[in-house]
Amino acid sequence: MCGIAGFTQYRKDVADVPGLLKKMGSAIRHRGPDAAGVFFDEQVALCHQRLSIIDLSESGAQPMRSPSGRYITVYNGEIYNFQVLKMALVEEGVNFKGSSDTEVLIALYEKHGADCLGLLNGMFSLAIWDTQEQELFLARDRLGKKPLYFYQKGKRFLFASEIKSILCAEDIDRSIRNDAVQDYFFYQYVPDPKTIFKCIHKLPPGHWMRVDRDGSRQHQYWDVSFSKSHTGTRKQVENELFELLDDSVRSRMISDVPLGAFLSGGVDSSAVVGLMAANSTAPVTTCAIGFNSKKFDEVAYAAKVADQFKTQHHELTVQENVEENLVSIASFFDEPFADPSFVPTYYVSKLARSMVTVALAGDGGDENFAGYSKYLNDQRENSLRRWVPPGALSSGVLSSLSCLLADNPVSALRRSSSLMNTLSGDPARGFFLSNSFFRGHLWERIVDGKFAASVSGYDSAQLTRDYYECADTDDHLSRILYTDIKSYLPGGILVKVDRMSMANSLETRAPILDYRVVEFAATLPSSLKIHQGEGKRILKTSLEGFLTNDTLYRKKMGFSVPLASWLRKEISGVAERYLFAEGNGLSNFFSVAAIRELWMEHKAGSRDYSQELWSLLVFEIWWQQYMQ
Repeated sequence: MCGIAGFTQYRKDVADVPGLLKKMGSAIRHRGPDAAGVFFDEQVALCHQRLSIIDLSESGAQPMRSPSGRYITVYNGEIYNFQVLKMALVEEGVNFKGSSDTEVLIALYEKHGADCLGLLNGMFSLAIWDTQEQELFLARDRLGKKPLYFYQKGKRFLFASEIKSILCAEDIDRSIRNDAVQDYFFYQYVPDPKTIFKCIHKLPPGHWMRVDRDGSRQHQYWDVSFSKSHTGTRKQVENELFELLDDSVRSRMISDVPLGAFLSGGVDSSAVVGLMAANSTAPVTTCAIGFNSKKFDEVAYAAKVADQFKTQHHELTVQENVEENLVSIASFFDEPFADPSFVPTYYVSKLARSMVTVALAGDGGDENFAGYSKYLNDQRENSLRRWVPPGALSSGVLSSLSCLLADNPVSALRRSSSLMNTLSGDPARGFFLSNSFFRGHLWERIVDGKFAASVSGYDSAQLTRDYYECADTDDHLSRILYTDIKSYLPGGILVKVDRMSMANSLETRAPILDYRVVEFAATLPSSLKIHQGEGKRILKTSLEGFLTNDTLYRKKMGFSVPLASWLRKEISGVAERYLFAEGNGLSNFFSVAAIRELWMEHKAGSRDYSQELWSLLVFEIWWQQYMQ
């Protein structure tokens, strides 16, 4: 795992090329502290920060040239099938100097061009300079596990693994996208391909990009399809799924450095750990994070799984040091990011890095097999929607009733408000509303009039609707899963895991997000995913006899934090300092007086505004670090 960065020099925008490359590399040194390398000529500049995983010798150093010398690459990621690909190239006469996957990647590109991406099974972001055509090629893996940002204003072009590296350059336009600000508060992250900055963008997952002196163009090389149906029996599906998961785990255990796993005790991480144990002659190193709150603490479940598979298990409890470290942890995101589970993800990564350099994780099971409770809730809400009289929708009756009950002190009436709000829209909008992290009535209560006017007519729900309608299926659950695979997964889950692990120079691998597993899951009917009110049904039955029933069928907790309590106690001091700092960034978008009202009500315990206040706090932390 590594960090990459660079820029084109078609217009000679940079006077001190070596100096800027050094700054850009230093900004992302945490992604690759083991070595650094640069390449530049009159047209392009590339830099690389290396975290040595495979082929620890200098033969794996980057930037790396292709066998002919025509192409030069900087690459971040791992290609899990590189050994098979290498064997095929050797048979065709290609000679290799070392044993790195980077050397295989650049040889494949020289032979196949952009089509080589379809041969790769892995996670990656990469840049390849064509010295002959004077063209820069960039690409990102199918699901967006590895990040790739680019700055484009006029014909000036820079790219990097993280925004902070791009911001090292002089005269970078830091103008804010107001629609991205609104998106952030409703989604808790800024969705691809936007960033919080107008001129900085994310290359979407499954896309490549070419840049030359005339401009740039993008192309989507992969998408997941739900149009095909698996024709086998249920038992065949279970066997095929188990074998596929086993192969995905085994292929991700290739490493020249110590390797371990995150273990929460849930189905996904337990399956990964179990399969690692089955494919290893030595005990697997596992790490778990807990809290001083039984409601959020899963370490006891993780310990049972660790005992079952005889792992070398380690635990850490997140305690009172959250406040003193929150600001520094949040700074790794470069733009506002409000999933509070980034805190325990940072700590479990730190714990793991003290023992290993690579950790396998269970990410992807919920999005592939409908494991989140939100899918069950959506299924129930969508069933109720069929009974709502059409007149109630067109007249806005449900929406009006929802507004009346939105802030009622009686919790049951507030829940009724949320349900009516969800039922008042079409299925795609209903999914957006029921999963928005900033309730609409609170948004109206605190938003500044000038900012509201600047985004008038913009609807953050349109992103959800666009993905929902783009899915190549009429099945509602499949459309919802496709939407999350295209938005929540790369924009939320994978960003969190990448930044928090790389902040600790730890590589994470996600076997359940092997693209073959994703494509296989998409062929399965929704009835095998949600069955009788239970999610991930087929995944669980495929693991029966391998995992205990207690692990498979206990109620899902999720990886969360005691946020409401944190805001009232542990982090209340830092929250007040940032939320109500004189001339703070929030005042450009909201009424600080209205925010103070929410804060006082939450502190008193009369309301729970934890997610809204947290997202405001994280935004202000970002603002003070990146905009002042």
